[in-house]
Amino acid sequence: MRTRLFALAAMAVPWLLAAAAHAAPFTPASDGQVVERLPAAGDPTVRTVESLRRQLASRPGDAALRLDIGERYFALAMAQGDPRYVGYAAAAIAPLEKTAPTDGRYWLVRGQLQQYSHDFDGAIASLQRASQADPRAVEPVAWRAAIHMVQARYDRAAAECAQLEKLASPLFAAGCTAYVRAATGQLEPAYGMLSRAVADEQDAPPALMLWAQTRLAEMAVRLQRREDAERHYRAALAQGITDQFLLGSYADFLLERGRPREVLQLLAGWERSDVLLLRLALAGRAARDPRAQDWQAQLRDRFRDAALRGDRLHEQEAARWALELENDAAAALAHAKNNYARQKEARDAEVLLRSALAASKPKDAEPALAWLRESGYEDPVLRQLAERLK
Repeated sequence: MRTRLFALAAMAVPWLLAAAAHAAPFTPASDGQVVERLPAAGDPTVRTVESLRRQLASRPGDAALRLDIGERYFALAMAQGDPRYVGYAAAAIAPLEKTAPTDGRYWLVRGQLQQYSHDFDGAIASLQRASQADPRAVEPVAWRAAIHMVQARYDRAAAECAQLEKLASPLFAAGCTAYVRAATGQLEPAYGMLSRAVADEQDAPPALMLWAQTRLAEMAVRLQRREDAERHYRAALAQGITDQFLLGSYADFLLERGRPREVLQLLAGWERSDVLLLRLALAGRAARDPRAQDWQAQLRDRFRDAALRGDRLHEQEAARWALELENDAAAALAHAKNNYARQKEARDAEVLLRSALAASKPKDAEPALAWLRESGYEDPVLRQLAERLK
């Protein structure tokens, strides 16, 4: 159940994972290599996975243990936005490549790690193999839907959602379908569909309810129902689960409404994540917080180091940093164009539109404008940007 619920949440997470933290995934040379002392004292999840790693030293041939470690590290990466956990997960499952060709669990974890690194075609192939090994498994189907959504392949995503109707709970399946419909010109019906599904399944597991309430909040924002959006965000936070996508989304909502001090409270202690550090820096500047300059300097160092490494995993955030904090429209546009070549969700389109507008290069926004026309995506902010670019 733990993995299944994270798989659904991951329909919202590719944006997060693509821009999660300042370090690129790192793969240890061996199971016993100590790469960093993680904050185990305050995190029972980290303590558990470290205990499993110690067991692996004496049981290196235990395939189930390796997969358990891989799953737990990947869950940590999703929750905390640190891609080093993805490297640890990759190291844990690497020895299984030749010995587990028919193990659906292996192909699921492998596909999750591949999508993190933007190897979307490889991820789809691995997730297909996971479904072949276990046709009743929900997770591979949900992850394929997530990847198709990131790439704006809505027909394929809808087909995967239809599969979920046969395999998953009503709320799980409705969430997938509503997510697709909300991106393809059916925002109001999608909001109603998911609202009814949430009302009908109030005892859903917290991770699933968090995902559904976050999606409802974002739909309500686009429908300009701000009080409803606030209610949904608070319902998501009330689930008591660490989720960076939720924190980032709610922080953006608060920033857009001129409430930066609430952002500083919401994201206190989250400097480790680029996604959330960016929002801290924006909120700090708006609130005239003395820490703002340090946060901006940290982002500058991280994005400079990423460029030197050739790391393209967090260019959406780099584009926003260049545009909103550095006032460098040319750099923002370069980052936004690179990002949109790989990911085509609404946030990716918005930062490309804003950057092209700031740089006075409307033609560079054409890929996002074409997506907006063809998808029927409904968002007054994006529509206004499109009109300005004309």
